[in-house]
Amino acid sequence: MLKEKLLNARKEKQFSQQDMAKHLNISQTHYLRKEKGEVEIRDEEWERLAKLLDVDVDDIKELDSENSIHQSFENVTDITNSYVGSHNIYCNIPEYLLENQQEYISLLKKEIQELKRRISELEKK
Repeated sequence: MLKEKLLNARKEKQFSQQDMAKHLNISQTHYLRKEKGEVEIRDEEWERLAKLLDVDVDDIKELDSENSIHQSFENVTDITNSYVGSHNIYCNIPEYLLENQQEYISLLKKEIQELKRRISELEKK
């Protein structure tokens, strides 16, 4: 979920994403993921951002998803769809992870085709 309050406050104060990232001691890319809601912003980070922007934390803080559940995919090693009782539970996987996996699958398909071609050539000999 895009952190619109944070984004608007940042733009109003004319800070770049790089400025914000530097203040948090993280990369600009990582900050972008936080602002886009792909990575959780910790309470301590909210406080530091509010201080930098000279606003109250409540003026910029937005909770993630329903019931204020924070989902961070930074350290996820196994994302699966699970079935519990009679309810399906689905994980919201960030688009960049799906794109990365699709690129990897394409690469593997090309390698398979190349290996099949080589096998075919060896069989002809």
